[in-house]
Amino acid sequence: MDVPIWVWIATVAAILIMLAIDLVGHVRTPHAPTLREASWWSAAYVAVGLLFGVVVLWGWGSDLAVQYYSGYLTEKSLSIDNLFVFVLIMASFAVPREFQQKVLFVGIVLALVLRTVFIFLGASLVNNFAWIFYIFGAFLLWTAWAQLRSGTGHDEEYHENGLVRLARRLFPTTDGFVEDKMVVRRDGRWLITPMLVVMVAIGSADILFAVDSIPAIFGITQEVYLIFAANAFSLLGLRQLYFLVGGLLDRLVYLSYGLAAILAFIGAKLLIHALHENEVFFINGGEPVHAIPEIEPVPSLLVIVAILTVTTVASLLKSRSGRAEQNTNLPAGS
Repeated sequence: MDVPIWVWIATVAAILIMLAIDLVGHVRTPHAPTLREASWWSAAYVAVGLLFGVVVLWGWGSDLAVQYYSGYLTEKSLSIDNLFVFVLIMASFAVPREFQQKVLFVGIVLALVLRTVFIFLGASLVNNFAWIFYIFGAFLLWTAWAQLRSGTGHDEEYHENGLVRLARRLFPTTDGFVEDKMVVRRDGRWLITPMLVVMVAIGSADILFAVDSIPAIFGITQEVYLIFAANAFSLLGLRQLYFLVGGLLDRLVYLSYGLAAILAFIGAKLLIHALHENEVFFINGGEPVHAIPEIEPVPSLLVIVAILTVTTVASLLKSRSGRAEQNTNLPAGS
C-alpha cells in the first residue's frame, strides 16, 4: 500500500482537528452530556469512521477497504468491552459526572499515543521477524480462552493497579476532587487530586487494552496506515459512546463470548498466515503445497459482522426475557 506523506499528514491533521473540537466544544466546559448530545456525536464519529473506508476504497481498492472495515469493527467491538472497565474506574473513584468527559478525553489521547507507538513497534517486528505471527496468534487464542472463561460476568469492583498505587505513595493527594483540577497548591506545597489519579488509572488500563487490540488488528491487515486509522477512528468516538451506552452495557450479556469468537478467529488467521510467511508446506505429488489456504479479506469481514450481529441480538433477547421474568415475579400491585 503506497501512502504518500501528505496523506499521512492530512490524516493526522484531521484527527487533531477532531480532538480540538472535542476539547473546545465539550470538554473545556465541564458538563454531563445529555442522551441526545451523546447520540448525535456518537453517530457523527461512526459516520466519519465509515466514510474513511470509502476514501480507502476510492484511493486503494476494495481489498484494502475491506481490511480497514474489518479492523475498524474489531477495534470498535473491543473498545465497547473496555467501557466496562472505564465504568468501574469512574465508580470506584466516584468521579462527578460533569468531570468524566475530561478524564475520558485525556484517556483517549493517551491511548492514541500509546497505540501509535505499539503499531510502529509491531510493524517493525512483523517486517523483520515472520515468526512473530506465531506469538501473536497464540496470544490471541489464549486471550480468547480467557474471555470465554469470563463468560457473561464482569468484575463489579475495580482493583487499583501498581502504577496507581505508586502514584498515591509518591505524591501527596487531596481527600476529594477540587473542581476538575489535577494539581492544587495548599499551605505552600503542591498536591495531586483524585482527578489526576483516575487519569493515571485510565491511561494504565489503555496499555493493557492495546496489548490485546494491536495483535488482533495485525491479524486482519499488516498495512500500518490502515491499522493506525482503524485504531484512531474507533477511539475518537469512545467518549460519546461511554455516555450513550453506559446504561446499556449490562444488556450485552454475551459480549465476552462474541469477543472470544472474534479473537479466536483472528488468532487462527494469524497462525495460518505464519505458516505461509515461514514457508511451511506439505508435499503433494512431489509439489510443495500450503496445508491451509489463507482466509481472504471479504470472508473475514463477513465472519466478524456475523459474530457481532449474533452476539448483539442474542444479548438483547436474553436481557428482554430476563426483564420480562422479573416483571412476572413482582408481587401484584407493586
